[in-house]
Amino acid sequence: MGFFGAVFAALTVYWQWHASGIALAVPFVVFAAIGVAAHQVIRLPGDGIRPSERAERTITWSSIAEGIGLFIASNIVINIHRPDLLLPAMALVVGLHFLPIAFAASFRPFYVLGTGLILGAIFGVLAGPPAGGAIAGFAAAGCLWIASAIAVRRDWRSKRAAMQASPEPCA
Repeated sequence: MGFFGAVFAALTVYWQWHASGIALAVPFVVFAAIGVAAHQVIRLPGDGIRPSERAERTITWSSIAEGIGLFIASNIVINIHRPDLLLPAMALVVGLHFLPIAFAASFRPFYVLGTGLILGAIFGVLAGPPAGGAIAGFAAAGCLWIASAIAVRRDWRSKRAAMQASPEPCA
């Protein structure tokens, strides 16, 4: 999620502000910070939070549908000559893909994440060009970054609780 947040932010900076160079790398600094935190949590002992088999299947199929949806949405937007709708369309598809995952995993924060992305897409369309793309793109990036940070924190807390609950080995 952190990586795709950076992709949304970089695409927004490029498409909406026509910036290039180092400006496009800045969002990936946020991703790197989230990645470093995730790496530290992954290295902690314990399993952390694992999705059920049903949730894993739903994640797989929902992600496949997301990829197909992004392809279809981008082609539609490009073919109707409305590039201003590209970021809102992408945010909508990504938001929709989180809803079945939230249901299968019984994980309410993914409903919030999906809703945030969908609302960002709607506000982006309603705002119209040129602000609409920036609203949708940065809303998507922010939602995904916040969700990533919360996921890392949630796994860290789970592992910490498991470590505190397990008895210390005798020397």
